[in-house]
Parts: sequence; structure tokens; C-alpha cells
Amino acid sequence: MVVRQAIRWGLRHGMLRRAVERRVRQGDPTARLMVDEAVIADPFGHYDELRERGRLVDNGIVLNTAHHDVATAILRSPDCGVVGGPSGRAPVALRALVKAGGPGPLGPVTPPSMLSVDAPDHTRYRKLVTRAFSAKAVAALRTRTEEIATGLLDEMRGPRADLIDDYAALLPATVIAEMLGAPVEMRRQFLEWGAGGALSLDAGLRWSEFRRSESDLNALADWMQGHFAHLRRNPGDNILSALVHAHAEEGKLSDDELTSIAMLLLAAGFETTVNLIGNGTALLTSHPDQLARLQADPSLWPRAVDEVLRLDSPVQRTGRIALRDTTVAGEQLRAGQIVVIMLGGANHDPAVFTDPTAFDVGRANAGEHIAFSSGIHYCLGAGLAKMEGEVGLRALFDRFPELTPTGPPHRRPTRVLRGYDAMPVRLTPATVDA
Repeated sequence: MVVRQAIRWGLRHGMLRRAVERRVRQGDPTARLMVDEAVIADPFGHYDELRERGRLVDNGIVLNTAHHDVATAILRSPDCGVVGGPSGRAPVALRALVKAGGPGPLGPVTPPSMLSVDAPDHTRYRKLVTRAFSAKAVAALRTRTEEIATGLLDEMRGPRADLIDDYAALLPATVIAEMLGAPVEMRRQFLEWGAGGALSLDAGLRWSEFRRSESDLNALADWMQGHFAHLRRNPGDNILSALVHAHAEEGKLSDDELTSIAMLLLAAGFETTVNLIGNGTALLTSHPDQLARLQADPSLWPRAVDEVLRLDSPVQRTGRIALRDTTVAGEQLRAGQIVVIMLGGANHDPAVFTDPTAFDVGRANAGEHIAFSSGIHYCLGAGLAKMEGEVGLRALFDRFPELTPTGPPHRRPTRVLRGYDAMPVRLTPATVDA
């Protein structure tokens, strides 16, 4: 088992990491964005450098872009698909190694995950769950989200707290658990498994990171399959019950499809929002003038959430592969070429956003960000995440208007996902006693 796991790591991460480290030594800024911890912590200057180098920059491994128009066009192009699926174009020797390594656990970057398949499978999966994330459904959840936020804030009696562990993580984890019909008392376990699973989104993982990721993904899949058995005996009015019912209908969902969709809904249901609330808190505590604007005019909160998503995007990059020779946004792509789309860089493109490094809660076009991707893979839960971010941040600063960091927050080790895993704060005594 360990041998097969080592083969999977070598093929998916080890060889790539060695190639990227070689590119770093040659001075390639795109490679530093993958392995240099200092650059990963503050990538925006490197995005600017990448943008200045060209609209599509070839680093010898993949193409890269930080231009908003190129990124948007590629994400929307029918000639470009997600990176994943069977390695049918790989050489015979490599296909043999892939077979020897085995498939590994179900995860977000391997089929049948919705993130890793295109139409018609993607269309079929999405149709099964879209209704639960509609604008009407999200609006109906606002009151319950406000109740959950109030309850969590009541438990933060202070004078100190960890904003991530005590609030930002628990709010979306509670909401999505209730939506899916998963046990709320397991929310911290879901968060732990999700943190390990999130590592799998990154390319070039270290061996220890890869092993943790596979372990957590396997644990979540095992739990999910046991929960399906419970739902078959005790069906409910929730998304997971509906998926189990669809699985029972011949031809609707295979076993792997059912498990993969359910795992993605659960983990994606809190990952983006944890980062959104944490990133938003960091920005607002470091920009008291912008917090004062929101306190004076609460109608700006929805726009402020879009500005947080733009300025410090919870998802920093994604990838697409050209399905055929094509021209997108005036740029030529050859079939099989992979493009890494720097979402965080595109959201700082000065051609779209004036003074892009400034935090402006009233920015008129903040909603033009592509933090939730674009095209057919536009984030299914974008409306839910934005609602939770607005409710969560507003409730937090209404309760603790003078919330203050007590030390530097700690960034997550992930590269695709950008957020914090610890944020020590002081809660104002007057507010706590109120």
C-alpha cells in the first residue's frame, strides 16, 4: 500500500516539485509562486511581474496568466476544459506507472469530482444539487445563519479568542452540516478532514502533506459511506438524502459519483467562507477607516464582501487545458496545453480595477472579480458564501466594533486556497459585558 502511495506521490507531485524547484533556481517567478513560502504568503507583486511579462507566459511546464480578460475568456471557453480525467494521451510507460500507483482516494481534483469533469457528466451532477443553492434557497437560510452567528458570538466571552477556531470556521461548517443533513456535532471533525483534503488541490506536495491529504480524504469517504447507510434507513429532507435517492435510481449516480459529490459539497461548503471571513476580518481591523464606513452605512456590506473576495481571494488559482487548437482572447492555444489561471492576480488587474491594491468597501465594480471562477464551473455555492460572509462579518463587528488583533495571524500552508488557520484577537470588555 505504501509503495503504491509513493508511486502516486511521485507521479502527481514529486517529479513536478523537482521540476518547479529547478525553475526557481533559474529565476522563474511562476515557479516561486508554487514553492517559495515567502512569495506564497504575499504573491501580489509576483502577479504584477507575471502580468508585465505577457498575457500568457510559458514557464516551460505550463502557460500562466494574471490578466483578467484572458482568465475570464479561458474559463468561459468551450474549447477549454478542466485539468483531470484519464491520462489517455500519456506515454505507455507512464500509463503503466499510473496503473501501478492505483487510483488513490476520491478527492476534489480527480474524477468524478465536479471540479474535475466537464459536460455531460458535470451537467448531470450539477443538476442534482443546483436547487439547494438557488438565490431563493440562500435567502431562506439568512435568518438561520444570523442565529448561528449570534450563538457563536455569545460563546466568545473573551477577553481573547481565536477568530478562526471560535467563529470563522464554525459558522459555515454549522450551516453546511445543517443543509446537508450531516451531524452538526461533527463539525470540528469535518473541518479537520477538510483541511487535509484541501492540500490535495495544490500541485507539488511534499510526501508528508500528500500522506496527510490521502488519509483525511479516505477518512471522510469512509464516514460518508456509513452516513449514506444511515440515510437509507432514515431519509430526511436534505441534499444528502436526495443524492442517496438519486443513487438508488438506476443510471443516475454510481457509488463513486455519490460519494465524491457529497464530499465536495460538504468541504466546499465551508472552505471558501472560512477564508472569506478570516481575510475580511484581517482587512477590516487593519483598515479602520473602511470599517467606519460600513458602520456608518451598513448598506455597503454586500459590496464590501465582494471587495474582500477581490482583494484577498480565498481561491488563488485554477487550471484549464485546451481541448483543441483554438484562439481565446486573441491568444493561440494548442491542444493539450495547460493554462494556470491566477485568479488572485486577475482580481488585481489594473486594466479592470483602479488602484487595485487599495481596500475600498465602496468600490463600484468590486463584483467584477472572478474569485468564484467563471463559465460552467462558476462556484455552485457562491451565493451562499457571499451571504455567510456578509452575515458573519457584520455580526462580528456589530458585536465587537473594536475587535483588535493580539498577534500576527497565521496563514494556512495551502497555495490554491488562501486564508488563515489562526487569528488571535482581543474582544473589547465593554462589548463582552453588554
